[in-house]
Amino acid sequence: MKVEKAAAGRFINVGLELGGKDPAYVRADANIAYAVESTVDGAFFNTGQSCCGIERIYVHETIYDDYVVRFVEQVKQYRLGRPDDPQTTLAPLVRPSAAEFVRGQVVDAIEQGAVAHINATDFPQDQPGTAYMGPQVLTEVDHSMAVMSEESFGPVVGIMKVSSDEQALELMNDSEYGLTASIFSSDIATAVALGQQLETGTFFVNRCDYLDPELAWTGVKNTGRGCTLSKRGFDAFTRLKSFHIKTTL
Repeated sequence: MKVEKAAAGRFINVGLELGGKDPAYVRADANIAYAVESTVDGAFFNTGQSCCGIERIYVHETIYDDYVVRFVEQVKQYRLGRPDDPQTTLAPLVRPSAAEFVRGQVVDAIEQGAVAHINATDFPQDQPGTAYMGPQVLTEVDHSMAVMSEESFGPVVGIMKVSSDEQALELMNDSEYGLTASIFSSDIATAVALGQQLETGTFFVNRCDYLDPELAWTGVKNTGRGCTLSKRGFDAFTRLKSFHIKTTL
């Protein structure tokens, strides 16, 4: 990578936060209404342009249908428009090319069998060649699709049905990235035990897309190295100096 090459041979410490494809898992015992509200916000906050935004969701089969219906209904409440309009709840992406990249992921997924739940007519401001892109929710997705494996950084999320905690863990860990991961459950002890098996820098229970200054912000695998925030993050940007003093009489 260019940053790493620029620092090579110069004794410069490098901390890198790179890509992410953060997952959420909604267990059978989760509070569905709360999980829907949290994951919708986690996926579409800042038009999906959040480093720790939710980009893929796994839902237990016993609540999957109910969850998807509620999720789609809530997403349809967004209003796409200018960021300086008080009525806007979903603003444009950072540039037209970013929107085209995400649109391409959606088109490719649909061509491979994914089902889109949001109609383009619901968001007429969504026009090709512009940074304005309406939200999209995809089901019947799998990890062969780029939308479930490559970082999107835009207003799209894929939702998959799972039959067990084990299957959810396998899919959540099936990524080259590992920034954050979330589990929604009423059984905190079990959720924490599952979280210990996740390959991620930060693990959430019943929340997502959140920074706590007291917790180290770090990632695993191709998400990067080093950390920021917390005392450990501060220490990463300091140089140690030892004072060894002996008094004499």
